[in-house]
Amino acid sequence: MEARWLEAFVAVAEELHFGRAAQRLHMAQSPLSQTIRRLETSIGVPLFDRNTRSVSLTPAGTALLPMAYRVLRDVSLATAAAQAASGRVHGTVRIAFSGAFNHLTLPALARAIRRELPDIELELISRINTGEGITRLRNGTIDIAFVGLPVGSGSVVSSRLISRMEMGAVVPEDHRLAGESSISVSQLAEDDFLCMPTDGSSAMAEALMRCCTAAGFRPHVVQEITDPYMLLTFVAAGMGVSIAAKDLESILPLGARWIPLNDQKVYMYHGIAWMTDDHSAAVEAVLALSQKILPTPTEHPPLIERVASAPPAR
Repeated sequence: MEARWLEAFVAVAEELHFGRAAQRLHMAQSPLSQTIRRLETSIGVPLFDRNTRSVSLTPAGTALLPMAYRVLRDVSLATAAAQAASGRVHGTVRIAFSGAFNHLTLPALARAIRRELPDIELELISRINTGEGITRLRNGTIDIAFVGLPVGSGSVVSSRLISRMEMGAVVPEDHRLAGESSISVSQLAEDDFLCMPTDGSSAMAEALMRCCTAAGFRPHVVQEITDPYMLLTFVAAGMGVSIAAKDLESILPLGARWIPLNDQKVYMYHGIAWMTDDHSAAVEAVLALSQKILPTPTEHPPLIERVASAPPAR
């Protein structure tokens, strides 16, 4: 068995499409199919169920995938250790981010990595919320994740605060409160709300719930939207209101307005997370650089634990 066979297997397992996997690996589809067949012959069992319409993992393929991640990670660590002897840090660092939430932080860090760590190859994976980011860290498919804090993963996953942002209301420009300089969350109690997923995977959704809980009502959520910028767009279209962090104010689409809240302040905490003990020299170098580019605020309120129960019905 060769490492490149496992790389091919992982690509097909993640894409579940030989054509896309071949493009990702910068190779033709026929050699990729031959590589998978060699791997299956070496192991003695089929790893994929294939037909003209779909590709899926067999039970054997599902069992092999986490082990393949581990082997490839160990190969990467061994390579990085050898390269470190040259005095320069080499390797690949995979950073996951949500998108709109990171428009102020990710570009600054990525530019610094390219400037100060030129031998590190950077892979950016978008549209990854906090919950999925933590899952991907634990299964080894990413190295660093931009997340909402706290992440509550104990000692396995480490995290660091990089910014805190005040929460405010987002309303359509023709909303009855759009002209106010500040409002109370309770003034939105009868409105329809748009929200990020409320399944515990989104820090912004939980901050929204904290705001409404403190105001004494449960928001009437008419739609959950996974993309934060699309959520803002739906507000601009008049589909409802929301509560969002102030850093999104600068990228509001036309037709939406962010309004400060005059209630007790509620914050969204932005951070980065990584595996505590299982990372390469390249990841270590990026984490060290992030301390300089995205320092932890010297003064901030204590992190508020995530919402544990639903607020009372309005």
